[in-house]
Amino acid sequence: MQDKRIALVTGANQGVGFQVAKELVANGVTVLVGSRNFERGEAAAKEMGGGAIALQLDVTDRVSVAEAAERVRTEFGRLDLLVQNAAVSNTRKGSLSLQEYAHISRASNASLDEVRTVWETNVFGVLAVYQAMLPLLRESSDARIVNVSSAVGSLMSNADPAYPYHPMFGPVYPASKAALNAITLAMMVELESTGIKVNLVSPGFTRTNLNGYAGTQSVEEGSREVVRVALLDPDGPTGTFTRWKT
Repeated sequence: MQDKRIALVTGANQGVGFQVAKELVANGVTVLVGSRNFERGEAAAKEMGGGAIALQLDVTDRVSVAEAAERVRTEFGRLDLLVQNAAVSNTRKGSLSLQEYAHISRASNASLDEVRTVWETNVFGVLAVYQAMLPLLRESSDARIVNVSSAVGSLMSNADPAYPYHPMFGPVYPASKAALNAITLAMMVELESTGIKVNLVSPGFTRTNLNGYAGTQSVEEGSREVVRVALLDPDGPTGTFTRWKT
């Protein structure tokens, strides 16, 4: 096991996380399939084949995060790659279109309960997992963190009225991804004098449960940049925010 890289992918039982974990396994990486529901994680890991191991991990539960970190330490002693993919987009969209949902999710009328719920996973959950797994990443000779963000979280892009997602920018999911970008920058700053690489990736508008399968890209297309960055050589870049160039 010492010669195989050890990765943890959060939210890996479905969508982009599942595809990323599956492709990492195919590339010879031992992947801990992080899943809030352990049974779903087990089913996903079984589908991925040898090299995939289910790990119960609810990023919003401090006990779950601590227990996951302890299991990684006990079984592997280190972590080489952390892919922070777990995310939620809303709690009350239901059957509304994205445009209809945007109208009830403006700064003036967004549900504060929904904002808190989404940010708990997309922002605070990412920070909690980072804090728990950093000591294990420090034990690796080639550690990296890949945080999965979104183009809808780019403040520079969304400030442009001509940007396609500008009309839908609001305090729930888009702002949570902007906050994730800021949290990731804080990680980059903290680790810039170490060998731990930190990169942000936007998978694009991918057809997943996150957007009610309204996306325009397949999970394979949406996962390829995350996988590319996760598998960068030891001399690869750090501190980047990229998406797949079509």
